[in-house]
Amino acid sequence: MVKVLFLCLGNICRSPMAEAYFRHLVKQEGLEGVFSIDSAGIGSWHQGKPPHEGTRNKLAEMNISDQGLIARQITANDLEAFDYIIAMDDQNIAELTKISQEAPRSQIAKLLDFVEQSPFKNVPDPYFTGDFDQTYHLVEQGCQALLDHIVKENQLKI
Repeated sequence: MVKVLFLCLGNICRSPMAEAYFRHLVKQEGLEGVFSIDSAGIGSWHQGKPPHEGTRNKLAEMNISDQGLIARQITANDLEAFDYIIAMDDQNIAELTKISQEAPRSQIAKLLDFVEQSPFKNVPDPYFTGDFDQTYHLVEQGCQALLDHIVKENQLKI
């Protein structure tokens, strides 16, 4: 089982969008039995809440389910439980170092690190920008590149 955790600031915009889209991709490829996919936030402000209305609307527009997505805060145990922790920006990466003093078992990277020649290094937070279309476009690119990377790295058959 390949375990992937998407991470953003509050777990109501970017990381649940990435979780939902990545689930969609994995299902399209017939790999849903191979992956465990989740998302979390650095902070606890939105814990227990569904994704932001803008995220839900964008996913609905793209016919991608947001069912079962509930905000939660990342824990030190997540650094051991997941194979990949995929953050949305540099701030998320910096905050991860404060969660655990030990070296994590997880591979930690930013989502857009997997997109070759991307003009963006971070996925902008639509909670502040209001631009859920741009966020979706970047999540879409990043998730496809991430899936390609994981399939190759783990020698999965599509």
